[in-house]
Amino acid sequence: MTDLYTLTRKEVARFMRVWKQTLVPPVITIVLYLGIFWKFIGDRISVIDGVSYIDFIFPGLLMMSVIMASYQNTSSSFFWAKFQKSIEELFVSPMAYWKILVGFCFGAVLRSMMVAWLVFAAAAFMTEIHIEHIGLAALFIFLSALLFALLGLYNGLYAKSFDDISLIPTFLITPLIYLGWVFYPISILPDFWQTVSLFNPILYMVNGLRYAFIGVSDINIWTSIGILLFFITVLTTVILYLLKKGYGIRS
Repeated sequence: MTDLYTLTRKEVARFMRVWKQTLVPPVITIVLYLGIFWKFIGDRISVIDGVSYIDFIFPGLLMMSVIMASYQNTSSSFFWAKFQKSIEELFVSPMAYWKILVGFCFGAVLRSMMVAWLVFAAAAFMTEIHIEHIGLAALFIFLSALLFALLGLYNGLYAKSFDDISLIPTFLITPLIYLGWVFYPISILPDFWQTVSLFNPILYMVNGLRYAFIGVSDINIWTSIGILLFFITVLTTVILYLLKKGYGIRS
């Protein structure tokens, strides 16, 4: 397992070396969100699901920082390794493909967990935050970070330029986040758009984390966990297949 440990250590050292770029910006972004919604908007919005507006949106904002940190870590790291040709060293070594996947994803998940903790700590200085189910909160953060670490790795395999790395965040992740029940309850939408929203995987991540914080959920928690595990399984299977084929590396 020395090879897996070495790759994991390299990934962790990479984002820790530039912590001002990898850990600090998400915290600043969420603090600004909280400042705007708490000071300027929160007092003008009535209680939602029995909690204040700031308590309602905080789990969604926290999930947003986790998603972006996780995706950016694997997508940029894997593509940079391709760009420098250093990824070829892994493929000519006897290292198993699943270890390559785990090594890259572990670094992304750890970065996301650190970002989540820093965001929570910063928010605690601004407003009082309660967690109803801390274990469930950790589970949803972990599963969501893993899912988007896999998505970032998938994008890194296909990307042929640095511009390709920004396509998924711009045209997929950002729209899904803003339509994923972060800033509003799904119950206020017309029936048609409520149905459409159920096809958004980020909805289930936000729902699960919100339930862990405030104990309110519009969707069964086990359904949310099952959907996350389904997407994780599918992406893992696809990525392992692409790694074995050497897609984007040997071609």
